[in-house]
Amino acid sequence: MLKRFYFNFVVIFAATTAAIAVPSVPARADDPAMLSFGVGAFDFNRQKDQGAEFRLDYRSDYKLGPFKPFLTAAGVSNAMSFVGVGVLIDVYFGKRFVVTPSFAPTWWQGKTDDLDLGHALEFRSQLEFAYRFDDRSRLGLAVSHSSNASLGDTNPGTETILVNYSVPIGKLF
Repeated sequence: MLKRFYFNFVVIFAATTAAIAVPSVPARADDPAMLSFGVGAFDFNRQKDQGAEFRLDYRSDYKLGPFKPFLTAAGVSNAMSFVGVGVLIDVYFGKRFVVTPSFAPTWWQGKTDDLDLGHALEFRSQLEFAYRFDDRSRLGLAVSHSSNASLGDTNPGTETILVNYSVPIGKLF
């Protein structure tokens, strides 16, 4: 457990240091600001308190070094919710395929009798694989893990698998 705490601490420290140390600059034209809509299965792996998760992310078009900031909000059918801010990196494989690892500290609410995540502060790491269309929108599959990095008395963690549709904000408005 202590190893997990130190690992998460190092990741958070590195991301925060990079965000502060590197000035923000507009991203390339192929990295527009996006809204990402996701729906999927919460706690699909352990199956302690499963539910449907609905997520909305705002993915900025600014870069902080190699990172792009994003905002995230999620609601789960079991009455849990998460709100947070984090960083992501878009890695392109040709014109069509994008892999997006991301990390976000989130504020969690909604303990149930079946699942208590142990602390209000949770850290979500995610990996998304997406197909990029001609209009730059994306359809992807994401797997994420949320954990409190042993900040609480318990640290059960939970996993989510989502189908995401990301659309450039310019296409919406």
